[in-house]
Amino acid sequence: MADRLVADVMVERLKAWGVNRVFGYSGDGINGFMGALRRSMQGGGAGSSESADSSNSGAGVEFVQARHEETAAFMAVGHAKYTGQVGVVTSTQGPGAVHLLNGLYDAKLDGVPVVAIIGQQGRSVLGSAYMQEIDLLTLFKDVAAQFAQMVSTPEQLPMVLDRAFRTALETRTPCVVIVPHDIQKAPAPELDQEHGIIVTAPEWQPARVLPHDDDLARAAEVLGAGSKVAFLVGQGAKNAQAEVLALAQQLDAGITTSLLGKPYMDETLPFAAGTMGHLGSTASAHLMGNCDTLLIIGSNDPWTEFYPKPGAARAVQVDIDGRKVGNRYPVEVGLVGDAAETLARLTELLKGAGAQKQGRKQWRADVEEQVRSWHALAEERSRVPAKPVNPELVVRELSGRLPRNAQVSVDVGSCVYWYARQLTLPEGVPAHLSGTLASMGCSVPYGIAAKLARPDRPVVALAGDGAMQMAGIAELVTVAHRWRQWSDPRFVVCVFNNRDLAEVTWEQRETESEPRFPDSQEIPDFPYAGYAELLGLTGIRVDSPEQLADAWDQALAAERPVVIEVLTDPDVPLLPPFPAGAEKLDDMRSALSEEGEAGKGAAALLDTYAGQEESRS
Repeated sequence: MADRLVADVMVERLKAWGVNRVFGYSGDGINGFMGALRRSMQGGGAGSSESADSSNSGAGVEFVQARHEETAAFMAVGHAKYTGQVGVVTSTQGPGAVHLLNGLYDAKLDGVPVVAIIGQQGRSVLGSAYMQEIDLLTLFKDVAAQFAQMVSTPEQLPMVLDRAFRTALETRTPCVVIVPHDIQKAPAPELDQEHGIIVTAPEWQPARVLPHDDDLARAAEVLGAGSKVAFLVGQGAKNAQAEVLALAQQLDAGITTSLLGKPYMDETLPFAAGTMGHLGSTASAHLMGNCDTLLIIGSNDPWTEFYPKPGAARAVQVDIDGRKVGNRYPVEVGLVGDAAETLARLTELLKGAGAQKQGRKQWRADVEEQVRSWHALAEERSRVPAKPVNPELVVRELSGRLPRNAQVSVDVGSCVYWYARQLTLPEGVPAHLSGTLASMGCSVPYGIAAKLARPDRPVVALAGDGAMQMAGIAELVTVAHRWRQWSDPRFVVCVFNNRDLAEVTWEQRETESEPRFPDSQEIPDFPYAGYAELLGLTGIRVDSPEQLADAWDQALAAERPVVIEVLTDPDVPLLPPFPAGAEKLDDMRSALSEEGEAGKGAAALLDTYAGQEESRS
């Protein structure tokens, strides 16, 4: 092929934007793009090097084949979360495009930049109800509300890709570019600045955003007047960890995090109360329920029933996105700006201004006592006997063993509770999950993206059996296919095999006062460890708590990926922290009473958990 094609321009533009990896699944609608990706990996695009952009020099753009377009989209989201770069996913038209939606919504709801490049039938047949013809712009109208565009001419392609990347980065949302098959195969145009032709550049830099001085002064007044200050830290504080700590020390504040903010707080600090919300800690519940001043930093956490009662606390919120200010709690002052610089300004303004306000030292002492009590309770709960293994102990045994250069991915389900409550992350260890969409099946694809980005770092993925059967089992094939390319082969998947959709079961008991519905919640058993062995990986099956420590030690020292299958007890309750948990006990007990003999084990564990918490309150 002598001439450069539009598909080659697509790859060149991706490289200009710093993209070195595209996740996806091929098909006829995107085959032109696939050919260009192949050519890029063979040392350059079609045609002479003189005709190519200078950005096309060097290595090509790697294509990573997933087992399903949904998991490919999860990989792109994971890439964005672990690297901070734009994740790119591609698929063919029709069913391939439809399958991308779930992963793209994950990107939208958690606020990460993703660009989806999607094929389409040739322009000449659009509107004819052709095979696999779907109105893709309508399909992606909501998920890619910030930018979705179909390329109609070859000249349009560079501009559309540039706008997609800039918009994804600026708004931290997924953007969609649809490229019909005939456009991909068309000759690459030479663009001049003329009427009807727009020549653009692959360039974007973040703005420096700071609040106005008078707003900072008002916020400092609110914070300085508080006697019982609490911080709620979200993922927006990722690059402001030192500033969060400095201001908290100045105000004698206690700190809790959203689920997405957990990796950005050192939970070994004596005033770090852990994660807030339904899956959070008792220390966090005490902090949020008793503070008189609340500072929300980079968080849009939806668990509003665990915030202070409206009016009980004066509140300040810091967020780079003004749309999120006041979105979860009636704040008195909203500060739109970069978290690190905004907090540094507040710290400077608060020097000597009420820093020794009476009562703060006692408040900090109370918070630290609650944190100690929570740590003791978490330890005690992990040691509660279960049949056969307590899932809290599974994660607690990982804490302290997790390598300091590890990367962690977490699936959706009851394992999120044990991650939030029992895993202390070493400083700098990233941990990601589908936080706001809360979509099952994300952990193994996320882990693969993390591993491909940093093949020299071990990965630990935590997943329930429901999530594994939904997507994880298939993506273990991808792990088996690729692991020999990794400089550090450690990729550990821990499967909580309890044969139940345990989170849904406990939600039914708690929110519906309904007994477990086996037809709905029961999960077929599957030999996860044995399946790993069939794939050429290592499988470890754990059916007693005494085996856990050795299983983690083996897995984290292995010379190939490992699946640890732990037979865990679905009856271990997902009890919210008190006082919310106390309010749910009657509904849970009523539902369990309808389960008869089958519910007795869960009822006994629920009483044990409730008694432990009541004895500490």
